[in-house]
Amino acid sequence: MPESRSYHHGNLKQALLDASLALIRKSGSAAFTLREVARMAGVSHNAPYRHFHDKEELLALLAAEGFDRLTAAMVKAADSVTVVPGDPASGAMDRFRASGRGYVEFALNHPQHFAVMFDLPRGFAGNPQLQQAGERAFATLVGYVEACQAEKILPPGEALPFALLAWSMVHGVAKLAISGRLPLEAPEGVLEFADAATAALTRGIANAFAARK
Repeated sequence: MPESRSYHHGNLKQALLDASLALIRKSGSAAFTLREVARMAGVSHNAPYRHFHDKEELLALLAAEGFDRLTAAMVKAADSVTVVPGDPASGAMDRFRASGRGYVEFALNHPQHFAVMFDLPRGFAGNPQLQQAGERAFATLVGYVEACQAEKILPPGEALPFALLAWSMVHGVAKLAISGRLPLEAPEGVLEFADAATAALTRGIANAFAARK
């Protein structure tokens, strides 16, 4: 009966993904089994195999969902910037910084997704859907770096080093915040700190570039 009820009410596959997040929230990733996911979703223990070959595939798709949500959070934050024509302080650099805030905000709002994306073993990282979602997220960040380069705010050349530097910083802030090791009130204090850290990083890069001219 629980299994047919899940089918009646909607997408069993999504119900299993949602149950996976609930299980990770409740017991952590160490307790993750398909049988326990099925129990939390209210379906038979064989139901997950209708959609997932094994636990690794389910986790890979959960991580892919997380990367897609991360991309959306970065884009939403960047698009919230009001660009004033002719004002260099309101262009690409502000969008770049805002995307970093979006990254941290995503981690605060979706800590279980964040854990699956970055903390679990990488044995399922070869999943094509996960790979593509991760690449889209990183390409979004690279795009903001390239926009700053086009406006001559960041040094020209390969964008990858700047993207990796920015990613490392905001990821560190996010990880410290959701693990309770950042002594700041969430979310306001954490996001304000992320803004300040991103501004300091980009200002330092820009100033170093200007000094070399």
